Amino acid sequence: MNIIVVGCGKVGTTILESLVAEGHNVTAVDLRPSALADITNIHDVITVCGNGADSDTLEEAGVEQAGLVVAATGSDEVNMLCGFLARKMGAADTVARIRKPEYNDRSLQTMKQYLDLSMAINPDRLAAQEMYRILRLPAAVKIETFSRQNIEMIELKLKDDSPLAGVPLFDLRNRYKAKFLICVVQRGEQVFIPDGSFVLQGGDKIGLTARHAEIQKLLRGMGVASKQARKVMILGGSRVAYYLAKRLLNAGIEVKIVDKDRTVCETLCELLPAATVLCGDGTQQELLLEEGLERMDAFVALTGMDEQNILLSFFAASHKVPKVLTKVNRRELSALARQLGLDCVLSPRNTVADVLVQHARALENSMGSNVETLYSLMDEGAEALEFNAKDDPRLVRIPFKALQLKPQVLVAGIMRGRETIIPTGDDVILPGDKVVVITASHRLQDLADIIK
Repeated sequence: MNIIVVGCGKVGTTILESLVAEGHNVTAVDLRPSALADITNIHDVITVCGNGADSDTLEEAGVEQAGLVVAATGSDEVNMLCGFLARKMGAADTVARIRKPEYNDRSLQTMKQYLDLSMAINPDRLAAQEMYRILRLPAAVKIETFSRQNIEMIELKLKDDSPLAGVPLFDLRNRYKAKFLICVVQRGEQVFIPDGSFVLQGGDKIGLTARHAEIQKLLRGMGVASKQARKVMILGGSRVAYYLAKRLLNAGIEVKIVDKDRTVCETLCELLPAATVLCGDGTQQELLLEEGLERMDAFVALTGMDEQNILLSFFAASHKVPKVLTKVNRRELSALARQLGLDCVLSPRNTVADVLVQHARALENSMGSNVETLYSLMDEGAEALEFNAKDDPRLVRIPFKALQLKPQVLVAGIMRGRETIIPTGDDVILPGDKVVVITASHRLQDLADIIK
């Protein structure tokens, strides 16, 4: 597909990298020649230097032949205008990045309608949603939801003395009376889609699917604490911090925000009157301790510097804060942070890139079993996808034990109406089902791609 990415900042570049990796023909548009030069040094893309909200620039970028235009500049208003012009000039599909809190859900829906946008995405809000889910279930290092939150997939890091260590997967359902499926395992640098004979080890990161209530039952059986955090300290008064704090306060959770910018603090005080907002330098460890760091259930590092977030997260973990979440955008630093022991490392950029990859795959295959949801798992070593099943005779009404699935592919869950099915060999897919698939080595566009 021909895709135009307007705006080659941090988020735009991450989106571009993901779309290039998917095999799309990408054209990058930016006002800064230096940004475009950096991109062409790494990626085989076409570049156009100019204003993405200008019709001449869009015409030079080939907007008439574009299957998708993504507007990801630093200005919400420029992104809206770019999306509007691109659609009027012939682009098949348009997505705009819109970040400001004043553009709430209602106004976004209105703008999408009048500007004819296919999607408006807010990286900060998406990241805050991901963090909120984890704070609700602190035992997890990552939580994704499917089928309107009827199926959850959580990533857990097994301790060396975990009761799951040394147990073959086919024994687990008998040992723990919960309906769940361990569908992906990361061991060191390797990612496995396990079969029933796979034996877990301490230190493994596992991904399991189940309904939320079943996950709670499993964690209780394992003796893993899973109570949601009640007191949360957030370092950095960014937009992500605002969206996260708003969700936490609405859930009755105490929130303390620390930022050294007085203007930011005053704004947060107005927007979040129920939160405690402290104007101070959060890099001063004495300040964090004086403000009750050791009494917190969770610490969330959301400053604009990855290195600072990592260091202060280690400081919080060293003071026995039960749950530590760290925002890190640079991939090399994300990997380093995990190697050093920080489990919950999140990136708003990668979250948005997942959404755009999902959208592009659905556009490419609009006649088939569309990708409705897509997540990267296990440090991008695997993918979880949700499909809407069509009446395909190669797949439907055939027991899984009779299907010839590709290696490193697993059907992890099925939603049939209000029923959630964690499949066994005797289960079948029916037309209209929502089907969750995990893969570690294939780029799936259609549900039929799971069979040999």
